[in-house]
Amino acid sequence: MDPQSFSRKTPKIRHRCVACYKMFNRRQHLVEHMKISHHSVHQPRCGVCLKHCKSLESVREHLNESSINAMSVPDHLFKGDCKAIFSKRGCTLCLRIFDEATALAEHTNKCHLSAPLPLGPASQGNEVNASRTHGVNTRLKVKKAVAIDCEMVGGGDDGSIDLCASVCMVDEDEKVILSTHVQPQLPVTDYRHEVTGLTQDDLKDGMPLEVVREKVLAVLCGGHNDGAGRLLLVGHDLRHDLNCLKLQYPSHLLRDTAKYVPLMKTNLVSQSLRYLTRSYLGYKIQSGKHEPYEDCVSSMRLYKRMRDQEHGKAEGNGLNLWKQSDLEKMKPEDLYHNSKSEYRCWCLDRP
Repeated sequence: MDPQSFSRKTPKIRHRCVACYKMFNRRQHLVEHMKISHHSVHQPRCGVCLKHCKSLESVREHLNESSINAMSVPDHLFKGDCKAIFSKRGCTLCLRIFDEATALAEHTNKCHLSAPLPLGPASQGNEVNASRTHGVNTRLKVKKAVAIDCEMVGGGDDGSIDLCASVCMVDEDEKVILSTHVQPQLPVTDYRHEVTGLTQDDLKDGMPLEVVREKVLAVLCGGHNDGAGRLLLVGHDLRHDLNCLKLQYPSHLLRDTAKYVPLMKTNLVSQSLRYLTRSYLGYKIQSGKHEPYEDCVSSMRLYKRMRDQEHGKAEGNGLNLWKQSDLEKMKPEDLYHNSKSEYRCWCLDRP
């Protein structure tokens, strides 16, 4: 037989990624793909075919496709059209798949949350209740994480300088730790009333920024005066809030819903808190004026929903610790088991 004819008839061996099911003609290309994709047990995945995706938004887009290419999914995982199955047995918020409609209905009642009730009139100033001293609730026993949100007004000739005007902090049970207006450090040229709802009268009796910063830091340090952070700080675009408070906090203790990869867009750009709350918690916020308490609670709920996900066994130590020659000898399954996520999964915050 003609050798060229034989080579044309012999099928090429293709190498499939066991996480996203992409196919590669050469093993070294699969290895390079695994090194840059950082597939791991912590990545969002389709509940039907188990395909790994960069973000939950990517999973949502996958589930809304008309069909999945059956040739790309291993036979033992292929269950049919992911979109059709999800439309019947999938939760549109957390994207989980359930075996029965009754189980889905029961889950949906728990997964779909209601918007937090606004703080009462007595909660809008420097004091929230009788247990609050200068805006700090002294009776609460704060748990492992607290959420913060700041509202800004504008300073400078064009009102573009962000000035901290109100601060709210809540614990994991959504109880208020701190809620106060803040005295701007510069003259306010734009109260941004359409967004903040704030006026000059609201801020005239506000707490000085230096005092607010001390109280926030005292909460984060667990009541100690050593300046060492002890609690996780949850929020949306936290660097913006911290900058306006002129406060620094260790990066490894920040839980930012704007920067957490599973909550980002498919191109890894941040989503708005309004979009995340509607898409993953099931209610609307910021329909009119922004409420710091509402934003605080929504950030905390998003954090807890991501933290409480079950991802099973631990991931590997990363492929960069291995020699290229050793990686090219590994089976696709071994490459996956040794791979490591490029971000710290919030499920690791659980006790």
